Amino acid sequence: MKTGIIGLPQVGKTSLFGILTKANVSAQAYANPREPHIGVAKVPDDRLDRLAALYNPKKLTHASVEYVDVGAIGQEALKESAYLGHLRNVDALAHVVRAFDDPSIPHVGPVDPLRDIKNVEFDLMVSDLGQIEKRLERLEKDLKKMRSPELEKEFELIKRANAHLGSERSLREMEMTPEDKKRLRGFMFLSEKPILYVLNVNESTELGTDLEQAVSRNKVSDVAARPNSAAAAICGKVEAELAEMSDADSAEFLSSYGLQESGLVRLIRTTYALLGLISFFTAGEDECRAWTIPVHTRAVEAAGAIHSDLEKHFIRAETIRWDQLLEAGSEANARAKGTLRLEGKDYIVQDGDVMHIRHSG
Repeated sequence: MKTGIIGLPQVGKTSLFGILTKANVSAQAYANPREPHIGVAKVPDDRLDRLAALYNPKKLTHASVEYVDVGAIGQEALKESAYLGHLRNVDALAHVVRAFDDPSIPHVGPVDPLRDIKNVEFDLMVSDLGQIEKRLERLEKDLKKMRSPELEKEFELIKRANAHLGSERSLREMEMTPEDKKRLRGFMFLSEKPILYVLNVNESTELGTDLEQAVSRNKVSDVAARPNSAAAAICGKVEAELAEMSDADSAEFLSSYGLQESGLVRLIRTTYALLGLISFFTAGEDECRAWTIPVHTRAVEAAGAIHSDLEKHFIRAETIRWDQLLEAGSEANARAKGTLRLEGKDYIVQDGDVMHIRHSG
């Protein structure tokens, strides 16, 4: 899963990227703002950590998310082919929005998250419109030479997308069948990508409450409720301090703000929900590992996420919920209690399942 971090200048994009990926973005990298920063973030998962405490494995492997931090967004940047290429190749967008006051950091006009969201969304739609207009011209020429059902279906879909954007609505809000989505996939339209609005708020003594209320307080609830959209809030200043601390110190630091978890944990969890992703686990003395799959994935397909041979030679999946396994204390106890069960290839894997794949390979 690859997420592109976008936003206007001076909103905390690159700081967030550095905190998420633990990457040290050098001054040299800042000197070339058009060069993307690429890094991988470990997905925090307390369930996996608790399973590891039970098995004490040789290796512990969390799921991961790849982040791409591109330069400040705007209509001029979106005309650059390299910039566009980096953005088109991501699965989702994280739009960092300034919701903090700091006179020492310049901002165009007063701090207004909703205005900034609408302006960036407009730029994404303008970029997509340019692509659509070129495709419509090409399709009209091709249909004059030779009519085919496939070309006619694409022509109707592109015309519908053109009208949708013309009404200033993003493509992620347009109703599409799976076939429609397949036809549009190659265009990699920016306004079609799922988007997470990340509000970067002020540090305060009531930070827990402020983070909870940030979306409604900044009037972002309506845009976050649109299809394939979501919102989360962080305090970049606090997250930067947390990134430098040990686990014990960070827990104490968070509690001093009335928080149980960092904003980054919530941010990644919200991204998973937005993209329709869940985690299942494999656990043993060699390795405890989290695997990322789409919701409604069948057991045989989940086996394929581990290795294609497991999908090919799948027989059954020994399955148990992570908390039931911890409660039982061991697989043997869970088997005796009847909570460890055998599932067939059509079983729909649930978030937090611990699975052992039986296969004939």
